Amino acid sequence: MREGSRHIVMSKGSAFVTIPRHDPVNAYTMGGIIRDAGLTVEEFRKLL
Repeated sequence: MREGSRHIVMSKGSAFVTIPRHDPVNAYTMGGIIRDAGLTVEEFRKLL
């Protein structure tokens, strides 16, 4: 949807997910991103 210098915002319909650009992303933040995307950890791992 949009990109800034520090974050990327993606959307699908009315759902929005904000992803930080820094590396590495800590586990707590990654868990929130996965949850906001409507995925389980197992589904996310299959997509990697």
